[in-house]
Amino acid sequence: MQEENKQRDFISRAGMGMTVVAWIIFLAMMFGVFDYLVTQRNNPNQNIVTTMDGYRKEITLQRNAYGHYVSSGSINGNDVVFLLDTGASDIAIPESVADEIGLQKGRDVYVKTANGNTRAYRTRLQSVAIGDIVLYDLSATILTNISGHEILLGMNFLKHLEITQKGQTLTIRQ
Repeated sequence: MQEENKQRDFISRAGMGMTVVAWIIFLAMMFGVFDYLVTQRNNPNQNIVTTMDGYRKEITLQRNAYGHYVSSGSINGNDVVFLLDTGASDIAIPESVADEIGLQKGRDVYVKTANGNTRAYRTRLQSVAIGDIVLYDLSATILTNISGHEILLGMNFLKHLEITQKGQTLTIRQ
């Protein structure tokens, strides 16, 4: 009888353990789905497809849930996230991102931003890319007063491209 009680107790504990493990796996999967949906809501342009329109490269970006065009891209071969900003004259990089991707801080300058006047640093970028659209040797500003991971992709990049907006999409051609 005692042997039988031990076996039932073991089965009960094993069943409870498996239930706990199943709940942990379920919650982890739900967290992953939620994280993916939040990321897609902010940046629906994570996998840029470049097409050829005759001899020109072309990409199409979707507007995010907040009305902005956010896109994955790269600076000097490092993956970054861009926020297209036609109001920015230069590419503006948060200092934390610049440090992360190894950008050299050049001369310091004072700039006027939406967050107020701040100290910044000039730098040069070997390459800036969205999809297969790549521009080389561009200037940028490393800003000390902005946080986050999004880089403002300003007009010193965008002025070299043809941009067309229709509805919720932005088409960029090089």
